[in-house]
Amino acid sequence: MEEDKLKIGLLGLGVVGSGVPMILKEHAEKIAQVTGMDISVKTALVRDENEKARQAEKFDIELTTDIDDILNDAEIQVVVELMGKVEPAKTYIEEALKRGKHVVTANKDLLAQHGGKLVQLAQENHCDLYYEASVAGGIPILRTIANSLAADNINKILGIVNGTTNYMLTKMVSEGLSYETALSQAQALGFAESDPTNDVDGIDAAYKMIILSQFGFGMNINLDMVTIKGIRGLPIEDVKMAARLGYEIKLIGSAEKQGDSIYTEVGPMLVKREHPLAAVRDEFNAVFIDSSGVGESMYYGPGAGAKPTATSVVSDIITIAKNLRLGTTGHMFNSYKHKTKITPDNQVMAKYYLSLEAADQEGQFLKLAQIMTDANVGFDQLVQNQEKNESQTARIVVITHTVSKEQMAEVIKNIKATSGFKLLNVMKVLGD
Repeated sequence: MEEDKLKIGLLGLGVVGSGVPMILKEHAEKIAQVTGMDISVKTALVRDENEKARQAEKFDIELTTDIDDILNDAEIQVVVELMGKVEPAKTYIEEALKRGKHVVTANKDLLAQHGGKLVQLAQENHCDLYYEASVAGGIPILRTIANSLAADNINKILGIVNGTTNYMLTKMVSEGLSYETALSQAQALGFAESDPTNDVDGIDAAYKMIILSQFGFGMNINLDMVTIKGIRGLPIEDVKMAARLGYEIKLIGSAEKQGDSIYTEVGPMLVKREHPLAAVRDEFNAVFIDSSGVGESMYYGPGAGAKPTATSVVSDIITIAKNLRLGTTGHMFNSYKHKTKITPDNQVMAKYYLSLEAADQEGQFLKLAQIMTDANVGFDQLVQNQEKNESQTARIVVITHTVSKEQMAEVIKNIKATSGFKLLNVMKVLGD
């Protein structure tokens, strides 16, 4: 019967895009049982029809280079956007929603920057808008927070949500590779782009934490509200020192609630070897949640790749198919809303790792102790490398007691202003 068919318009037939018809075909029997519908891709928007001709023939897909062929096709009820980048994806999604078509996307950049407006547009047109694949690829983390943890109160979300940097850090830890060598390997294997800026500078992870913050805490934040530091140029000396002290360095996205406010950040952090996140290797992703009801839970899996990401995309399509059968389309993916409030720096608490060079002069330790005392910051650990380098400076590593971000900023400012010191690195120490 014709009403039992669901036709899809696919925007992009790249790595993930080609995975969608593959999953629909391989799992057709199960999908038909779950939804009661025959779901297939009717038309795909591509840049070059000749380049994608073989895939189109394999899955019986019509190809087009004109978006209107999809937008004007009444038979296509769902548009799946897998093009990436903000434009023209944003314009195409807006047009699809205005024409009453349901939308699935994996576009984290777009959602982090314009998600609120797109959700509102979907509501106005009684359309579904789902985007499970936008965070952590094949891990069903958004649906878990929105549905399975709906009755719980989330206190903290910690994520390794960028596979490129996790692969690089794994190699730096396990093989002692420099940052530059680890990046070259990641690029050679296709984990990192030729321009790795979004990955190594923490921007990709920040976009995902914006979406996770919205789901976990109901607050709409933008990139300016996220403290972001990447791993660009991370010295191998700090990686080795962290290991010596019982930690692994990971690029962590963190969103933490304090009362009625949240603080969201991305940065390299020292993670205790016993913490579940320390065991996440290579290009894999994980999201660790601390909540009042469940307690601590972690969700682990591949953060990218054709099949894992396409599986999340198809799970969204299945949800829309079920909603169409039940006549319940138009509900928000995440309906939790809370007034946005950012935790002030004097209430953001953590331990910190500092590495610095100190000139070979008398009284340098005394100066450092005085700087820390003036900011009311105590030492938890202090390690000095006894070997002098060519410039006759000693390398000092400090791990502080738990202090506020405001106190830490004062310490950093005063170290930089004191002669005989060169601050090399500052990182947060996670949940010690």
